[in-house]
Order: sequence, then structure tokens, then C-alpha cells
Amino acid sequence: MKSRRWRRLAAAGSLAAAGLGVAGIATLTSVSTAAASSKPTLVVYSAQGYDSATVKAFLKTNPGFNVTLDDNSTGPLLTQIQATKNHPNWGVLWVDGATAFAELDKEGLLVRGWKPSVTYNALGRQSEPTNHSYYPAGVTLVGTMIYNKAKVKHVPTTFAQLAGSQYKNEVGMDDPSQSGPTFPFVAGIMNYLGGVSKGETYFAALKHNGLKIHPTNGPTLAALAAGQINIALVQSSAAIGAAKSDTSLAIKYLKPATLLPSALGIDAKMPAAVRAEAKKFVDFVFSAKGQSIMKDGDPTGDSLFYPVKAGVQANPGLPDLAKVKTQTINPYLWGPREASINSWFTSHIVN
Repeated sequence: MKSRRWRRLAAAGSLAAAGLGVAGIATLTSVSTAAASSKPTLVVYSAQGYDSATVKAFLKTNPGFNVTLDDNSTGPLLTQIQATKNHPNWGVLWVDGATAFAELDKEGLLVRGWKPSVTYNALGRQSEPTNHSYYPAGVTLVGTMIYNKAKVKHVPTTFAQLAGSQYKNEVGMDDPSQSGPTFPFVAGIMNYLGGVSKGETYFAALKHNGLKIHPTNGPTLAALAAGQINIALVQSSAAIGAAKSDTSLAIKYLKPATLLPSALGIDAKMPAAVRAEAKKFVDFVFSAKGQSIMKDGDPTGDSLFYPVKAGVQANPGLPDLAKVKTQTINPYLWGPREASINSWFTSHIVN
């Protein structure tokens, strides 16, 4: 839900030895040639609210490593990967949505057959690909409805009702070409309705009813707070965070809510040394320290996830998944369709 911006974090053993703390290291954009020569530079592409804190902690516990963090929305990060796939410059991708990883895996861009040091719970095992091409790190829900209690007197109970005249010009959502969690929501609707064409008909009906499109969770929720819309369809973590800080808002889980894994993947095109560093970073994410940062690093946003590591408990305030009707979409079915569906959505719904 946070604003995305370019951030670079770099560290070298000589700097740590010189007494620079993590905060000092984090402001550097480069390291000296002599210092950098001992370790390769690992570039982390991430759209997670706790990514900066995770990288800083990783650098603190692994002196001598060189890490660059490109923090941005998922859409632009995936565009960068596609634009440079013949000469890639990223080492780890960390975003929401297994569909994105499934497509990258089908293109041969992800390391396969390696698994981090983690024991998954049932939710993690459900989200884990059989070829270990990406690594689920948490799960949220997409298409969560958050609304203004004072202005929405008759609360919708189904997605279909949102296309009704009583909700004309009241509904807003994110742009799937910009927001990583939104394509799985769109695909989830299509999956539930029985196919792409039926889903297109549904979103066209929403558009005809005045659907407002914003780039990501933050602008959509800002429009809700400003009264430009009265109902927003966003990621569950963003909705829960917004409702915690604004008592005029309430949440409703329309059926079915689509499960959204956040995951990490490693660039298969990187040199072996970079892939080795990437594996150490992924292992750190699943360590006790890494899990603690995920849970605490973005308390009103991405930290409001369901853990997938056995023994880790979710933060308070999340609904009991057993009481929410959910569905899981096949990322290897929907991932290859993402480009064409997003193109249709941009042409017919956004524009």
C-alpha cells in the first residue's frame, strides 16, 4: 500500500569494519571497487512494504554483502524484467501473485529445484509449486471490499451486486497492469464465473456502472477516504490497515476471496555467485529474524498477511480463513494469460 520509490542499499565488509551502521550503509548508492570485488552485487526487485527493513537487517547480519534494492509496484518491476530478460540485472524478485512467477518460470527465467530452509504449514504447502521455482512467503486475499459505513446503507453481499444501479459511480479498484495483487483478483473473478469472456462481461458491466480505476491500493484507498468512491476492492492487508486507522470504514469478504501468495524467485540467468547470494537472502527471509520483520515492518499494510511457515502466527485482526470462502487459482493456467487480459482491461476498462 506504500508509495513506491527507487531505493538503493549497498554494503561492503570494509565499510562495516570502518564502523558505519546499517543506516549509514543504506544511503550509499555504490561501493568501492576494492570492497565490492569480494562479493557480487545482489539486486532485489521488490514491492513489499517491509523490503527495506529486511534488506537492512540482512546486511547487518551478513557483513560484506552488496545488495541493491529496487522498490516499486509489481507492474513496473515485471516490465523491467521483460525488457531486460536477455541481459537481466536482477537477482531476486519479491512480489505478490504466483501468476507472475508462473509466467517467468515458463519462460525459463527462474531457478528450479532449490528449496529454502523452511518447513511450510498447510497454507504454504498449498501455495508451493512442485518444481520449487518460487517460494511462497505469505498469503493475503484479493478483491476484499472496504466501504464507507455511513454512505453504503445496503452492503453488497456478492460481486454481481456491485454492477447494480444502487452502486453506480460508487465502486473503485486498482489497475492490474500496475498493481500486482489486482491481476489475480481479475483472474479469480474469471475463474469463478467460468472463463475469460464471462469475466470480461462482468468488468464491462462494472465499467458501465461507473467503476473508477486507480493505479494501486494507496490511491484507491485515498479516493475512498476523499469520498470520490464509497466502495473499494483492494488487497486484504491494505483494507485491514485502512479500517484500523479509520473507524468510518468496514470490511466485507465477498465470495469467493482469491488467495494471493507473496513469493520470492531467483533469476536463473545470473552467475552462480549471484544465485548463491540470492539463496542466502531467501533463507534469511524465512529465518526467525526475517519473519519477525515481515510481521512488524509494515504494520498497517503488507505485514497483515497469513504466515506460511510452520509455527509462525498471524498478526491480530485478520479474519479466520476457515470462516471465509476462498479459492485458489492455477498460476500456470492464468499466468500466461496475464499480458493479454491486462491489455484488454487497459483498452476496455481503464481507458
